[in-house]
Amino acid sequence: MLVRRVLILVPLLLGVVAFVFVVMRFSNSKPEYAYFQGANPTAEQIRQFQLENGLLDPLPVRYLRFVADLLQGDMGTSVLTKKPVIESVTTALPLTLQLTFLGLTVAVVLALVFGVTGALFRDRWPDQLIRMVSLVGVAAPAFWLALLMIQWLAVGEGLFPTGGYINPADSVSGWLRSMTLPALSLSLPVAAQLTRIIRTSMVEELDRDYVRTAIGSGLPPIVVVGRNVLRNALINPLTVLGLRIGYLIGGTVVIEQIYGLPGMGQLMINAVRDGDPAVVQGVVLTIAVGFMVVNLVVDVLYLLVNPRLRSTS
Repeated sequence: MLVRRVLILVPLLLGVVAFVFVVMRFSNSKPEYAYFQGANPTAEQIRQFQLENGLLDPLPVRYLRFVADLLQGDMGTSVLTKKPVIESVTTALPLTLQLTFLGLTVAVVLALVFGVTGALFRDRWPDQLIRMVSLVGVAAPAFWLALLMIQWLAVGEGLFPTGGYINPADSVSGWLRSMTLPALSLSLPVAAQLTRIIRTSMVEELDRDYVRTAIGSGLPPIVVVGRNVLRNALINPLTVLGLRIGYLIGGTVVIEQIYGLPGMGQLMINAVRDGDPAVVQGVVLTIAVGFMVVNLVVDVLYLLVNPRLRSTS
């Protein structure tokens, strides 16, 4: 089954590459105009630039050349900075990965704690409180939470910086302080959604006959919940987690802009604003490939927690 999932990625990847290529070719961001930005080029200068960069070749020829360059690790060259796009991507990608990983970790930990607690105290005040808070969290957009946290925890209390990024190689504590608010802003809506799903799955599992039989035979409830109930209850949340990771990756575009983090989101926003299509294309492709790889990892985890699926595959 894992081999089939990997093979499915090949046509998906080709489809993403083709889609991004076609969309960028029909967008208003033209490299010939971005190259002469701030100047007043003549028609002859524009045509000369198009000839030198193969922009007048038929679309299928340009697509095949684009795919061939990608296979060699070449995403093109920025018309503004004259630097390879791969350099800009590899510089910005680590920060976005850090933010996504921190956001995912916080979301999963909070969802497990509150989802399991709500299920164990079903219909009592802890469960009612958790359900109410998670409902508010689902409705709260990440950018609104980011602005509130900056106003309260950064400007008001002075506990965290309002923005900027500190490399962990320079200061681990400074890095944690600079990434705490962005990670919380990104993760809380996802944590709220996962909390509700985990709580519902846990309640369904706790009502099954095998739980009552195991507890009635003398097994400690904490063992039954930790060894059997929780594992079975995580099957449904895992299917949602892959989509929520996509939300986290997409949410970094807004969060990085709000907190002034030099990641993939800010790189793409700046490229769109400056009319640099090669950079936009490279960022979108990188994010799309990352999303597909993450979903493959989620599929593997799904196989690990669901032995019945392994037996049928």
